[in-house]
Amino acid sequence: MTPKLFTTLKTYTRAEFGADLFAGVTVALVALPLSIAIAIASGAAPAAGFVTAIVAGFLISALGGSRVQIGGPTGAFIVVVAGVIATHGYDGLVAATFLAGIVLVIAGLFRAGQLVRHVPEAVINGFTIGIAVIIATSQIPDFLGLAGSFPADFLEKIPALVAALPALNPASLATGLVTMALIVLLRRAFPRLPGLIVAVALTSAAVALLDLPVETIRSRFGELPQSLPAPRLPELSLASLRELLPSALVIAFLAGVESLLSAMVADRMIGGRHRSNAELMAQGWANIGSSLFGGLPATGAIARTATNVRAGGKTPVAGIIHSLTLLAIMMLAAPLAGYLALPALSGLLLLTAWNMSEPNRWGAYLRSRPSDRALLLITLVLTVVTDLTVAIGTGIALGLALRLARRGVDDPDWTPRDK
Repeated sequence: MTPKLFTTLKTYTRAEFGADLFAGVTVALVALPLSIAIAIASGAAPAAGFVTAIVAGFLISALGGSRVQIGGPTGAFIVVVAGVIATHGYDGLVAATFLAGIVLVIAGLFRAGQLVRHVPEAVINGFTIGIAVIIATSQIPDFLGLAGSFPADFLEKIPALVAALPALNPASLATGLVTMALIVLLRRAFPRLPGLIVAVALTSAAVALLDLPVETIRSRFGELPQSLPAPRLPELSLASLRELLPSALVIAFLAGVESLLSAMVADRMIGGRHRSNAELMAQGWANIGSSLFGGLPATGAIARTATNVRAGGKTPVAGIIHSLTLLAIMMLAAPLAGYLALPALSGLLLLTAWNMSEPNRWGAYLRSRPSDRALLLITLVLTVVTDLTVAIGTGIALGLALRLARRGVDDPDWTPRDK
């Protein structure tokens, strides 16, 4: 369970440092708007996403089992985080993240890293698409500039959004649409350029220069902090432990699954092989570290890991540089980040949700065997209309039952995709 960093530093070269430096800075510029947008969508303060990307990102790269994994807050956690905050408050989320970190460390010690392969692919696809649906609907109010609050329940939220449509803000809609168009165009024209921050920065600058009636991070949340908060242990009692343990287990499950899937994607891109148990341990320490600084749950981020590889990242040093770059931005340029327009961040998350759903694979899902289609659909619907705990539990139970029922029939091989 030796971290990859310790192995790679034995033969580290100046050329590798140059490649890691460029990749780390590039990924940091991609992670900045994403981390802030994910925190806002989760119902947390923007600074929480910043802190998570810095602290958890550093620990995942320093202690992880992958050469190129980049960690931080991800879209998969938005649903869980929002639910925990709504039920237990932000302090409850911090405590649940701390407990999840302990669970992941224990899982790594018991060498549970290979168990992810036993989770049915249809379940993973189902809750991923379900999360994408929830993320997308949660971003519509800011994207359209709709004032007021909306129900958290999906079935209640849709008619409320439809009823509020006459009050949409054209400036907000235009800001969001232009941001999305710029992101797509920049990705195609300049794939090595950190197009996310460029697109969000350009439309946010237009909002400021033209004095458009569009909300920004600063206007809604105030100034972003310019330093990390002092670490402190979360408050835990026996009663709160019982209440928060189910949420902690879901956070640990998501962090473990997504980090190992991301590491497998990275292996395919670089022709390497990650150390799954070291990766689980790193996710555990990263979530413990993030909670000590009041951050969000964290895991390996598939999109940011792929960006790191495409930018030339060679070793975990790139992930450490990514974290230190974000810390430098926090200390030197946090006031500027406060001018980011909320519809621009919503447009970014709408694209993230679309990519999470992997529309290019919908045809393959429809052509899969009926039992897999049913399992995907059940998990998707339960994720959207109930909660992730019920969806994952039901999906895995049904998936294992189906696997037992078709003994002797080989499951098709599958590998995670680059989302």
